Amino acid sequence: MIYLDNNATTPLDSRVLEAMKPYFSERFGNASSRPHLFGAEARDAVEAARTEAAAVIGARPDEIVWTSGATESDNLALKGVFAEGKDHIVTVATEHRAVLDPCERRERDGFKVTVLGVGPDGSLDLGRLERAITDRTLLVSVMHANNETGLLHPLGEIGLICRSKGALFHTDATQTYGKEALDVNADAIDLLSASAHKFCGPKGVGLLYVRKRGPRVRCAPMFQGGGHEDGLRPGTLNVPGIVGFGAAAAICRGEHNEDQRRIRALRDSLEAGLKSALDGVEVNGDPKRRLANTTNLAFAGIDADALMKSVPEIAVSSSAACTSARMQPSYVLGAMGCSEERIRGSLRFSLGRFTTAAEIAAAGDAVARAVRHQR
Repeated sequence: MIYLDNNATTPLDSRVLEAMKPYFSERFGNASSRPHLFGAEARDAVEAARTEAAAVIGARPDEIVWTSGATESDNLALKGVFAEGKDHIVTVATEHRAVLDPCERRERDGFKVTVLGVGPDGSLDLGRLERAITDRTLLVSVMHANNETGLLHPLGEIGLICRSKGALFHTDATQTYGKEALDVNADAIDLLSASAHKFCGPKGVGLLYVRKRGPRVRCAPMFQGGGHEDGLRPGTLNVPGIVGFGAAAAICRGEHNEDQRRIRALRDSLEAGLKSALDGVEVNGDPKRRLANTTNLAFAGIDADALMKSVPEIAVSSSAACTSARMQPSYVLGAMGCSEERIRGSLRFSLGRFTTAAEIAAAGDAVARAVRHQR
């Protein structure tokens, strides 16, 4: 079995599991319990993880709100943020459904939502973005990296545009937190979403960064029940998961540069091998401005779903995990203007921390054989 679907989820790092284990058993306290030592022990662990999580993006620990994952974080950002006289949101057609669906909900509730298109490589016209922002724009939401093509949007430039126009800037950094350079102050980011299971942490825990000054972002909780997390996210905290988030974040801070160099070389090797072995293989998106671990390849004359079934020992994807649950073709590639035939013949390969050179060589050979057979 060869796992090349790390943009969907990543395997849990054994070091993260070891950090979490005590909080499932002997250190079982509720982080909100006072004043006994069981609660204090859990609370200290949560705050230590908060400090680690904040350090990855240059934030203050008190600006981190724990959630169940990036989908909840996106919803909290898009539905909870408010400002007087602001009723307009700007986003992009290639965003994750965790952003597009809440935007549609806000539109049904009376907001105006502008959804910007993208170019053939998936990039955003920044001039068009700037023109779309009005004095009533509350929020601009643009993901850092696209989960299907890996395309990286220029956060710093987008943040400066938003700041100059008086709009808040939210980014879904699910694919880049812990992997790519992120600085909420340098990039003028006001809200940021992330999820631990995308960087070898546990499922079921994420964060929302909410800026507290310059400007202070006002945000209301989506539900009520105790005032936890500075009133933004009530409920008993998932202490083992949060500890795992902190442990995974700390590992990324120490190792992500070397990880990225190694993973990029493996990805380039996979692409080169497939292009050498086969005709009619092209990269979807910008081959230069993208995640180190991601390649989305169009294979002329093949059906991607049938190809995946012919190599069940290799885990790859023909679209985002959330979209495949709906049995729909990739709307991301559609927004980029790809033909139906090209979309049907496209596969995403996403590498990770534990991907090896031997696995890449074996996967390339197996996919090439399967493509030749199908053709």
